Amino acid sequence: MNRHLETHRTERIGWLRAAVLGANDGIVSTASLLVGVAAADSSHANVMLAGVAGLVAGAMSMAAGEYVSVSTQADTETADLARERLELATSPESELAELTGIYVQRGLDPALAREVAEQLTRRYPLAAHSRDELGISESLSARPVQAALASAGMFALGAALPLVAAFLTAMEWIVSVTSVTSLGFLALLGAASAYAGGSPIGKAVARVAFWGALAMAATAAIGKLFGVAV
Repeated sequence: MNRHLETHRTERIGWLRAAVLGANDGIVSTASLLVGVAAADSSHANVMLAGVAGLVAGAMSMAAGEYVSVSTQADTETADLARERLELATSPESELAELTGIYVQRGLDPALAREVAEQLTRRYPLAAHSRDELGISESLSARPVQAALASAGMFALGAALPLVAAFLTAMEWIVSVTSVTSLGFLALLGAASAYAGGSPIGKAVARVAFWGALAMAATAAIGKLFGVAV
């Protein structure tokens, strides 16, 4: 019998979310920082120093933040699985009835739901309860190190794009060139992430471009208003 193999996009959600968040934050925060400092009539060297510092600090912050938050999720999942394992050992009939009820709610008639629950309990009791009762699956489980590395790496890559654009631009053009190129980078990121996730490309591009433009406009206004590096 031929097996029908499918690859679903939800299998990418762990690293894709962290990677898109990191790259988007890298572009937006670094470009906004560069634009704000440049708008304050700072020197080209100071603009670049602020950008490099923002890249390093941001990448480390993203790595730490992702690791801590996803580790918290992983700890919660581990605790729930431990509790479920104990309940399976001490109250097997209650757990079987609970699993049967879940399948009845999903549309199976009670007799079939009971049969399915019994078969799964005999073969994969913890896996069945973790997936159908707790909503924890292998493809969607928390992976702190993967999330931290993806987020930090993509932040650094995203931050490097406006940084290179600013480095290659004369001081009087940094605000406009960095803003335009960064919006272009954000549009490409939005399109790529939408394609990878199977969502509408136009909506994703408009979303990231709008918030990026808003962030850069805000920092440029602050830099211009106060005349200091922000």
